[in-house]
Amino acid sequence: MVEKLISFSLKNRFIVLLVAAGLFGWGVYSVQQNPIDAIPDLSENQVIVFTEWMGRSPQVIEAQVTYPLVSNLQGIPKVKNIRGASMFGMSFVYIIFEDNVDTYWARTRVLERLNYAQRLLPQDVVPTLGPDGTGVGHIFWYHLDAKGMDLGEQRALQDWYVKFALQTVPGVAEVASFGGFEKQYQLVLDPLKMQYYNVSMMEVMNAVKSNNNDVGGRKFEMSNMSYIVRGLGYIKNIKDVENIAIKNYNAVPVRVKDIGSIQMGGDLRLGIFDENGKGEVVGGIVVMRYGENADKVIKAVKEKMKEVEKGLPEGVSFKTSYDRSELIEKAIASVKGTLIEEMIAVSLVILIFLFHWRSALIILIQLPISVAVGFILLEAFGISSNIMSLTGIALAIGVVVDDGIVMVENSYRNISEKQEEMANNKESV
Repeated sequence: MVEKLISFSLKNRFIVLLVAAGLFGWGVYSVQQNPIDAIPDLSENQVIVFTEWMGRSPQVIEAQVTYPLVSNLQGIPKVKNIRGASMFGMSFVYIIFEDNVDTYWARTRVLERLNYAQRLLPQDVVPTLGPDGTGVGHIFWYHLDAKGMDLGEQRALQDWYVKFALQTVPGVAEVASFGGFEKQYQLVLDPLKMQYYNVSMMEVMNAVKSNNNDVGGRKFEMSNMSYIVRGLGYIKNIKDVENIAIKNYNAVPVRVKDIGSIQMGGDLRLGIFDENGKGEVVGGIVVMRYGENADKVIKAVKEKMKEVEKGLPEGVSFKTSYDRSELIEKAIASVKGTLIEEMIAVSLVILIFLFHWRSALIILIQLPISVAVGFILLEAFGISSNIMSLTGIALAIGVVVDDGIVMVENSYRNISEKQEEMANNKESV
């Protein structure tokens, strides 16, 4: 079989060269299509269900949220394991699927079961799915360079402008904000005044909640014109909160400012983000969607940031905290450098010891085609180009080179011996 293949190749050199060129072109195409990342994704195929119920202890979260979810999410097809974690005010349920299961099929199945499981949870507790990313999906971190702007304004700028813009980039699953203060209206109530006016905490909460809303009316006609009646009640500033009426006391309305004070403050924080010990910063973490090309997503995020930066207030700009593309580029450059070094070294060895440029040319053709076939297989099996796979290709280059040198030298020696034998036979005749 091998002899027939060699004989066919020698008789049809044009076809062999055409196949080699086709494999090389296919390999170049596979390199462009194959997802490129620096870190191999070894995380499990999982879907995360996150539930928030602030103010409750881990024991309450476990009994009323985590346990009902875990028990009712069992039975989903192709699930290997379900894990639950409860902490103060939050519940996490990890549904681990088999490795060959499509991620979005798994998320759909979990959503179907959540529609049934949610009725077993306390009122106003809504479980949500985590982003369709993985444990190594944090590909880019940035923060705002905004000297003179307080942390609350920076966080508002990040949450209501920058975050929404970057989430439109293809391949981005989520942009998680960090640092600063989440601005909120804070009511500081006086217990003595509440007792004097006979106002309960629940009445204050219901009054503020019901007054922070727009209501619709109906349409009526007058003088051949149609009018739509509606009530505008959204809170816009602190005075709007202060003037909310809670109840009547001796025919006099009791307003929020009569029983306490209102201030603009920040939400409770569980940590801070600091830049090199120079002070707190506000920024975001770009999470890549599962199976995307990290290098392309990072480049798209950077292009979008240039557009977003034009709309930032004067004196505010972006600073990069973590950029994985640098590691990706260095990994690719390392493989390219190894390939070039091997080709040069092998060519010199062949030329010095055999002094035959056609033998060196065979090795030079063999190396890039072998690497191209490697990338074709990576793309076919859905394996990303990362440090591990690229290092494997770089190590395999040495094996390919050794094999090529041995085969070329052996062929050269056999051909030389045959030529000498034929020349001796002619002389003897």
